[in-house]
Amino acid sequence: MGKFIVKETKSGIKFDLKAGNGEVIATSEVYSSKDSCLKGIASVKKNSVVAEVEDQTKEGYATCKNPKFEVYKDKAGEFRFRLKATNGQIIATGEGYKALASCLNGIESIRKNAPEAPIEEV
Repeated sequence: MGKFIVKETKSGIKFDLKAGNGEVIATSEVYSSKDSCLKGIASVKKNSVVAEVEDQTKEGYATCKNPKFEVYKDKAGEFRFRLKATNGQIIATGEGYKALASCLNGIESIRKNAPEAPIEEV
């Protein structure tokens, strides 16, 4: 089972969602307070299961309503995703993947792991 790891940084506090194998599958922005970070985790838990996937790498892609996972290519040509909450705020982002299928697997891993994932502070 996955877990959320909450940790302090030089400029605030953030979380990583780790899969059962310890791989980081999503990370958050840096929040100014622990309370805000925990609200971000709650938002990921809630929104990840209902969010549709908007594949922005396809020409003429259909725009989905928030919450949604946006799949896009970065400057290095890798596939990435970001999870947007109902209000349009980015609440989690994924790493770069060489293949679209791997990126989509990352999204499925979040859907599987996030809802029941416990929260650990380090």
